[in-house]
Amino acid sequence: MNLSNIFSRKNRILLSELVITDFKLRYQGSVLGYLWSLLKPLLLFTILYLVFVKYLRFGADIAHFEIYLLLGVVLWNYFVESTNQGLHAIVNRSDMIRKINFPKYIIVLSTSISALINLLINLVVVILFAVLSGVEFRSSALLLPINIVELYIISLSFAFLLSALMVKFRDINYIWEVIMQALFYLTPIIYPISMVINTSELAAKILLLNPVAMVIQDARYNLISEQTVTTSNFITNPLIVAIPYILIVLLILIASSYFKNNSKHFAENI
Repeated sequence: MNLSNIFSRKNRILLSELVITDFKLRYQGSVLGYLWSLLKPLLLFTILYLVFVKYLRFGADIAHFEIYLLLGVVLWNYFVESTNQGLHAIVNRSDMIRKINFPKYIIVLSTSISALINLLINLVVVILFAVLSGVEFRSSALLLPINIVELYIISLSFAFLLSALMVKFRDINYIWEVIMQALFYLTPIIYPISMVINTSELAAKILLLNPVAMVIQDARYNLISEQTVTTSNFITNPLIVAIPYILIVLLILIASSYFKNNSKHFAENI
């Protein structure tokens, strides 16, 4: 991907048009329209809160666990939305790819930005609820944008890899659904990582080496509570702490290389 192409006026215009189109089509025909961007995470949060907090009593030892849960749900939903949209990005734009010659990465990038806009809207809801719940923001809250950038990079990398794989292997759609379902339960979203620690510290350390889990826990630590268990404050060995970052770098390299090598054949393989 040549930098001059990425920042050319023509590509910027195309990218902005695709982002606007994706966002407009998201809730086209629905009565509530863009309000669903706010209602979806709130409705899911309500269900999870009633089941896991009120009934099963998860997170009794964590201050403001309801906000802790909401933030985790919102960040996870972004990861799911961004990767799922990326998965279908190239295939869904097959007519456009056949008719117009342009850098194909713009299509995947547009879906990721559209999902990011939705995430930022949801984060406004999270922060509002945090204020109403009496969360005392610390200076570490200023690091939250770094966590968002990390999650964006992870999601975008997966989107590039999945979109290219989908062109050749349509079964990747079903495989990814199973993987995401497994990842949901292997990531401390609806349950605090302290529950795993009480059972097995080794298992908790393994779960925290998942880059998505690392980012979610870091975001919770920075925004909600310094008592949050994170990869860096639970694992003492710096070499092991570096594993999630190594995995992210490897993912970026593999995804960008595979997408670049296959993008020239998208039109004929779709």
